[in-house]
Amino acid sequence: FDSGAMPYAQFNVTSNDHPIFTEGQFPADYICEAVDQTRGWFYSLHALAVLLKGKPSYRNVICLGLILDDQGEKMSKTKGNIVEPWSVINTHGADALRWYLLTAAPPGNARRFSQDLVEESVRKFLLTLWNTYSFFVTYALLDGFEPTSAEPGELTSGLDRWVVSELNQLILNVTDDMENYNPTDAGRKIEAFAGELSTWYVRRSRRRFWKSENDSDKHSAYQTLYTCLVTLSKLMAPLTPFLAEEMYQNLVVTANTSAPDSVHLSNFPIADQARIDKELGDATQLVMKVVSIGRAARQKVRAKVRQPLASVLVMTKTPGESALLLPLSDQVRDELNVKEVRVIAEAEASEYLAVRLNGSVVGPKYTDRLPAINKAFAIANKGDIIKSILGNQSITIGEFTLDAEDLNVSASPDSPYAGIWEGGYYVAIDTRLTPGLKQEGLARELVHGIQNMRRSADFDIADRILVWHQGDATL
Repeated sequence: FDSGAMPYAQFNVTSNDHPIFTEGQFPADYICEAVDQTRGWFYSLHALAVLLKGKPSYRNVICLGLILDDQGEKMSKTKGNIVEPWSVINTHGADALRWYLLTAAPPGNARRFSQDLVEESVRKFLLTLWNTYSFFVTYALLDGFEPTSAEPGELTSGLDRWVVSELNQLILNVTDDMENYNPTDAGRKIEAFAGELSTWYVRRSRRRFWKSENDSDKHSAYQTLYTCLVTLSKLMAPLTPFLAEEMYQNLVVTANTSAPDSVHLSNFPIADQARIDKELGDATQLVMKVVSIGRAARQKVRAKVRQPLASVLVMTKTPGESALLLPLSDQVRDELNVKEVRVIAEAEASEYLAVRLNGSVVGPKYTDRLPAINKAFAIANKGDIIKSILGNQSITIGEFTLDAEDLNVSASPDSPYAGIWEGGYYVAIDTRLTPGLKQEGLARELVHGIQNMRRSADFDIADRILVWHQGDATL
């Protein structure tokens, strides 16, 4: 009874006109406790509220699951598998502990816990974000960048438009998740955005920050990245309060003395839906997918990342996707270090692709009928088979109907291309190297070596250095 009476007893409520009823404090918005309170406090609060007021005591529940050790066992002093919280906080910080617990699993689920798991979450998100923040601070100080506001302004760069679109979509998604008491999905979406901000936007914009001219394009890159970092600090504030405050103080308070004194006193971001460009977002995700498969194709033939190649072939699932990809093909070209991107149509597929039965799948599935399938496959039109695979249609070979998993798609044996087929996409690189391509690759390796030597010598990023090298006529 005493736990159920908590809302009334703590304020000495004796009448229906008490402020907790008249000022909207009852029922409570939410309650948060461990799973063992399902038959305890969670129940007693409702039972007494219905008895006294004819309504529930609260509207939402965040129920916390058990924290297990790294082997999935319940922690106990007897087993000696307890992890002391302060040891984690002293090693990785309170925000790291908080972030792992919030994003590892939904609150009501049990989750494994160890120092290593917290460290992994630090590496995947907190360090990634901190490195992006450090990159901005380093070059902004070097160039004397002064933010005009926390808004990006007019955007002429497609890369800027994309990241601002994604940022505003993130604000919408995180706001929705937090309003629905779902910090796990909110945190995961923030982490995903921070990853793309680092590995795509910043990496693809590096030359804009590095160039000596202080032009409008460079300023736009700074202003856009500044907007992203300030907005992230506000979105993260309920989840990682200390890191968010550190970023906000340096990015906002030092630049604008009239700004709120703390990120926790700032307004939560509101999405500018006019900035959201779904088509651009879909196109960029497609580019990332193609680039990922293309990198795997390079690894497959051990083509060095810094070695330029003549061309890459790309086949998408649909003509619509091909149309989306074409305007951004320069990004594919740059990311895969090739001179030309060729988006091939379904009608051209049979020129570059070969298809064969996947014996490890077909054999166990059909057993006695395998000879008949082999015979039918030998005389089947391979172009029609490839078209069926691309169109995600059933594959008919004689009297047999096969699934996509029954077949292997690869580069044609006569083709100079080496490729990978993945999820309906095919990306293949030209493996032929001309003398010119080889020399360009050598030059890039030389530059890479010099950069490594700069780091080893602990040069400042603004230091101008003299380089001496010796080699044969090729070098």
